[in-house]
Amino acid sequence: MRKLVTLLFLLTINLQAQESLNKNKKLILKKTNSEIIIDGKIENVWNIADSVSSFVQYSPIYNTNPNRKTIAKVLSTEKSIYCLIICFDYRDNIETHTGKLDDFAGDMVSIMLDTFNDKRTAYKFAVSASGVRSDSRMLDDARNRDYNWDGIWFADSKIYDWGFVVEMEIPYKSIQYDKELTEWGLDFDRWIPHLKEDIYWCAYDENEGQRISKFGRLIFDGFTPDVKGLNLEIYPVGISKFTWLRGSKYDGDPDAGLDIFYNPSPKLSFQLTANPDFAQIEADPFDFNISRYESYFAERRPFFTEGNEVFQAAGRQRNSGFYRPLELFYSRRIGKKLPDGREVPLQFGSKAYGRLGQWEYGGFAAITGETDYIDDGESKTEPRAYFGSVRLKKQIMDNSSIGMLFVGKHDRDANHGVLDIDGAFRGSDWQLAYQAARSFKDSEGGYALSAGFTNFKQNWMTLARVRYVGENFDIDQLGFVPWKGNANIVALSGPRFYYESGEIRAILLYGGFFTGWQKEDKFWDYGGLIGYNMNFRSDWGFEINVDGGKSKDLDVRYSSFSANLSSWFNPTPKLHANLWGGYSRTYNFSREYLSFYSWMGCRVSYKIFDFMDVGTSYNMWIEGNPDGDVEDITYNARPFFSVTPVNDLNIKMYVDNVFVKSTDRMEQIIIGFFFAYNFSPKSWIYFAFNEVKDRSDRYDEFDNLLHNRMHTVNRVAVVKLKYLYYL
Repeated sequence: MRKLVTLLFLLTINLQAQESLNKNKKLILKKTNSEIIIDGKIENVWNIADSVSSFVQYSPIYNTNPNRKTIAKVLSTEKSIYCLIICFDYRDNIETHTGKLDDFAGDMVSIMLDTFNDKRTAYKFAVSASGVRSDSRMLDDARNRDYNWDGIWFADSKIYDWGFVVEMEIPYKSIQYDKELTEWGLDFDRWIPHLKEDIYWCAYDENEGQRISKFGRLIFDGFTPDVKGLNLEIYPVGISKFTWLRGSKYDGDPDAGLDIFYNPSPKLSFQLTANPDFAQIEADPFDFNISRYESYFAERRPFFTEGNEVFQAAGRQRNSGFYRPLELFYSRRIGKKLPDGREVPLQFGSKAYGRLGQWEYGGFAAITGETDYIDDGESKTEPRAYFGSVRLKKQIMDNSSIGMLFVGKHDRDANHGVLDIDGAFRGSDWQLAYQAARSFKDSEGGYALSAGFTNFKQNWMTLARVRYVGENFDIDQLGFVPWKGNANIVALSGPRFYYESGEIRAILLYGGFFTGWQKEDKFWDYGGLIGYNMNFRSDWGFEINVDGGKSKDLDVRYSSFSANLSSWFNPTPKLHANLWGGYSRTYNFSREYLSFYSWMGCRVSYKIFDFMDVGTSYNMWIEGNPDGDVEDITYNARPFFSVTPVNDLNIKMYVDNVFVKSTDRMEQIIIGFFFAYNFSPKSWIYFAFNEVKDRSDRYDEFDNLLHNRMHTVNRVAVVKLKYLYYL
């Protein structure tokens, strides 16, 4: 039962209870007719703005005064909300990095706005000391994040001998909000890397983490935003694609596409794409899989990732992999890869989502084209298909929700669909998520259920999850639920010890049980588990967990066992590393026998210059045989470098390679090169190059099988221009 529990160190922070200190925290938003220039300089117009400076540490020393002073101000014009944040520090202490802003990559500040005052969702706008911008949507009372949201807003920064200043402009027409409100939820954040200090304007319980429901108040001074205008974004896309055929022959394929984003009101958004090309997306990493189920790969195509939280069931928590709802809408089924490597083209796609009172709603539609392909030497055709989804969700009981999701696909061969009811009951330190679904394939279908409970009290943690997938529950054309005829239950609980000072920050102990049923095996697997998690104030930690029990796979009954280690190290703002490994006795479905199986790996990244990152991931998988000897070892490394000479321009290169010990040679190499320049808001120039080499069969012009050598099976180069017209 490998990797049964994944508890990140953020779950092991102090569980001291406290009264909400934020009910009296408020900031008055005044309106001005004066021009505000976004340049990191403090103009006289900011003298009329209300300000706050009473920040509090969240880490490393919880609920204490910060070691550096921070002042935040806000102002409004008719069209935009503005933010000024003044950060005091010594110039030599300020970490400056160009390029992409990661969560802890250099000094940064952010403003968070709950624009519907629903205490569940908010926008986050972050800017580094060197002027790099990042934005996201905070969801489910800050339990989850959507980093794929991409807004149109402006920011700049300036470093002084005494610190740095950040200015932001957020146009009202770039965000959704309730224009009837006279106040929004508000918070500010500052990360000081050389002190490893994370400070907020609002105070939060350490067992809970940040909560939108505990934001302070942004009060409009005698006005409310009500921007009039078209609020239309149009993105013409020009593409030139060059695909290698053989020898020195290439196929040039110029093309064009169109993306449209339209906000008819502050509560409603439309997205449309026609003939998109996703060639700037890098290849999926290598995945080693000995289970009976297919591998999962995350969606990275921009049209599908932005706004995808609308079509997700309730219950996801970004800081824990313990419970995830069933993924009924898996967008990688749309425009999927075929057995011969071709991709089904997405010809048209459209999304709409918005709010009406306590209701959230969304709709999705897509059309894919008919595609001919070769499967095991046989010519086949993937038919034209129509996809659709509808989502409704209602806020209930202040911070809880209930919703319904439908996903469907129609082609000439069959109709596929799934309908679910899901939701979550929430307190600030607990959540009970639930989901019930029914699948349809013409007249056939089946049921699936899932639920998860999480509770983090002052000195105790309790987690539980249950899942049932009927043998006739088939959504392989729509979602990712491969566990047909499967049921399982997992529960664990344990104490946690927090230390207010010293090197050790927290210790978590837990234990529990698991049981599961698989129809193919007709057996209830069962067992127990224990774990130990330790978190240090110097920003590193580790977790060990062990489980064992009785299992049955393919008529083989055996005693199962696994031990897992994971760790994280962030010794400096420039260096980040993870190390993991494990050992198990389990059934190897790829080889169809019972044996030991072990794995280990690491991920390291280091910023050698302010403008350059280097790093690699490395994995090793060791397969045993029934005699207890090593059957084979597979190695995979993915070294990379990333250069950002100026903000918004990035050059990245990686090499993904697979080496197998039994053959004593490299079996696959993927080379990727990527250039991207964001020369204007949401306007990009891309150049991407990908080449795949492996040892698959190849033939000469007379169809004779050639010697098995590493050879190029795919090479493609793409130039892409995307430009925003903002009306």
